[in-house]
Formats: sequence, structure tokens, C-alpha cells
Amino acid sequence: MRLRSWVVGLSLVLFGSAAHAAEECPAKSTSMDDIIAVLNAAPSCDRAMTLFDACAYGASGDVQFGEAVEKKCEADFVGRLRTPQKLSYQRELRVCDRKYRNKSGTMYISATAFCRAEVAQRYSRRALKAGRAGR
Repeated sequence: MRLRSWVVGLSLVLFGSAAHAAEECPAKSTSMDDIIAVLNAAPSCDRAMTLFDACAYGASGDVQFGEAVEKKCEADFVGRLRTPQKLSYQRELRVCDRKYRNKSGTMYISATAFCRAEVAQRYSRRALKAGRAGR
């Protein structure tokens, strides 16, 4: 399982030192607007997800970052989904929304945002793979 940014944040609280992330956030600052700009400028869904992981707050602010990643990933597939596939996608997003709903703490809000972004990434990868196979 991939190390989540909220785990990194928890590590900072518990141990007082930064855990080594796979990549540092390339945003100009830690402001939400700067991070969202980096996510929106990502050339692909996978890159946006990598940046989300690197730039995440590990708190409720990650909802906006996750939404930017979802939007980036959905560009690869959402217009091509048939009704059953759309319903399946929406159902998977709802599973993420319910997964941590009875947990308290902003790190669970972050985990929900990551879950939703991962669902969108999975659908993006499938669509891109199907597009390459159809050539």
C-alpha cells in the first residue's frame, strides 16, 4: 500500500521530523491556490495523482486537491462512459464517501479525497489502455 500524505502528517506530529516523501511538492508555496495550480497544470491523470500525494496537507484541505485530480482524470474517460459505467463510477465514489464517514478527524477527510481520486485514476488508466488497444 502506498504511503499516504496523511500518514506523513501524522508522522510529523508524532515524531517531529519529516518522513521521506517520494517527491517534493513543486508548488511555489503551500497555499491551496498554488497547489491547485500545479495539479491543474499536470500533463496527465497519473502525474496529477503523484503531485497530489506530494502536496497533500493530510487534512480537510485535500478535498479541493482531490477534486482537481478527479477532474483531470475524468477528462480521460467521463465523456465516453455508457450509462452502466457511469453508474458504476458514481457508486465507487459513494463507497469512498461512506468509507470514513463515521470517523472523526480531518485525516479521514483527506483519506476520502484520496480514495475518490484513486477511483478516478483507475477509470482513467482503463480508458487510456482501451484506447491504445483499439489502435
